[in-house]
Amino acid sequence: MPPFLDTLYTGPLDGLLPPRVGPVKAPAVSLCDLLRPARFEAELVRFGAGYGYPQGQGDRRALISLWSKWHFGALLAPYLAANLLLERDLPVGCDEVGVHLTPAGHPERLQLAHTGRPLTSLDGLMRFSTLIDDHLTPLISDLATRSGASAKVFWSNVGNTFEHFLGALATHPMAQPSAVEEGHRLLAARTLPGGRRNPLYQPVRYFQPEPQGETAASPPRRVRRLCCLRYRLPELGYCGNCPLPEKAAG
Repeated sequence: MPPFLDTLYTGPLDGLLPPRVGPVKAPAVSLCDLLRPARFEAELVRFGAGYGYPQGQGDRRALISLWSKWHFGALLAPYLAANLLLERDLPVGCDEVGVHLTPAGHPERLQLAHTGRPLTSLDGLMRFSTLIDDHLTPLISDLATRSGASAKVFWSNVGNTFEHFLGALATHPMAQPSAVEEGHRLLAARTLPGGRRNPLYQPVRYFQPEPQGETAASPPRRVRRLCCLRYRLPELGYCGNCPLPEKAAG
């Protein structure tokens, strides 16, 4: 991996797997090939076996939502680090990116066609356009169709992970004091350039719990805007940021 990308994997990214750079070849699979119906269904069976999801049974919406969360984690860690710390736009179009999968079928790391290009804009509503337009929009449309879940569920998964990595990157040793401000600006905007709705608007909220007696105030509670549906899988329950009361989710 080129040295300037390698330098990112320290501090809050230490222990994560950086992307590989070069033509997609085994063991990676190109994203376009991975999304072909037969290949994706086979990978979904392999992935679902670890979550009590027998073939043809269980909640397909929840399983594909969970798969997307693994994928978005592998995608957003390097993309946001390169964007916010190096002011570099990584190639993430379907025909430019591959995915390395674990033996259990989890998306683990990316394979990138090249090391990206300097950003053409540093504005928070523009600098993530490659991510939103070339990768997220077509992928989420595809996953929503395959799963039957609303596209809003997948955008919520993206936003939750995006906001998490903004917090992590703020502590990165390479981060300038204002490094993540434009990322937060994107999440605070109701619309994108041209007036279209921003699907990443306010993906999480923070609530201050009511104090209990004389105990010290609790830290704010982080809550997703939308549930990721993972509680619908036999082996899993609610995530720690779920907005859905258990009595309403049963």
